[in-house]
Amino acid sequence: MTNNCSFAAVDELMKQLELAIYIPIFIIGLVSNVGALAVFCYVLPKWTETTIYMTSLALLDLLLLFLLPFKMHATNHMWPPHLQTLCSILECLYFFGIYGSIYTIMSISVDRWMAICHPFKAKQRRSRRKALGISVAVWALVSVVTSTTTSSFRQSTGHTSIHCFHSFSPRGWRPVVIVCVEVLGFLGPAVVVVFCSVRTIRALQRSEQRSAQGRACIRYVYSSLCAFLLPLTPSHLAILLQFLVHQGVIEKCGSQAAISLFLQLALCLSNVTCCLDALCYYFITAEVKSSRLSSTFAIHRRTACSSSEL
Repeated sequence: MTNNCSFAAVDELMKQLELAIYIPIFIIGLVSNVGALAVFCYVLPKWTETTIYMTSLALLDLLLLFLLPFKMHATNHMWPPHLQTLCSILECLYFFGIYGSIYTIMSISVDRWMAICHPFKAKQRRSRRKALGISVAVWALVSVVTSTTTSSFRQSTGHTSIHCFHSFSPRGWRPVVIVCVEVLGFLGPAVVVVFCSVRTIRALQRSEQRSAQGRACIRYVYSSLCAFLLPLTPSHLAILLQFLVHQGVIEKCGSQAAISLFLQLALCLSNVTCCLDALCYYFITAEVKSSRLSSTFAIHRRTACSSSEL
């Protein structure tokens, strides 16, 4: 990466933009996710596979929201060197929250596709115990991967102050790390989510029964797909572009400054997923309160199964 380029103007602009973005996300996300947990635990008549996944997703969103005040402070302040361990832990938790959410949304998409498009297999393979086991497995897997990967993002600075959540070490931009982040962290789950969502929507649209529950289910699929793609696609594209900068492929200072601004802005906006997930919570709650989610799936299993086999 070219050392002669100055990004002072970009950093100064982001100091203002990050606060303007994070504060509304923190307030809206905190209210919606705490409310969602209260509804899942005390209002809905029974736990289902989907509400278990949604509870896991809400907890991951709350973890991200918990870290936003630290990110807001780190935006405008350098941290003393003795806080480097704390900074590394917070960065690890941040990436754990992001990629834990990605894999949880992927699990929800697969579970929904199985229930609607393959109802007979779903009766044997879906259960609340399995949903809980998958959620725990996602947490365990992502925690191991993020803890081992994030350790390479920051190197010891000795007595120098650190800029937490910024200025990762060159080791964090190694090809093997970026390939894992892009392919395993986003592209792979994105392909699964898009495939399952498209097949589910087509099955429901071909269904002869256009009930209110069916329309609500389609809206829920669309909302969860948007909550996944809209915040996360730009941020991972920006990571790829910044990787090209570190590899010397992009050398012009103007391009590097634009990519730096795009990266920081996209990473900020990716946190809006904590608020967009509230759309999914709303449709899940509406479905379960009207006829229970399992009954909603059962309504469409017969018609969706026959239509998907055409």
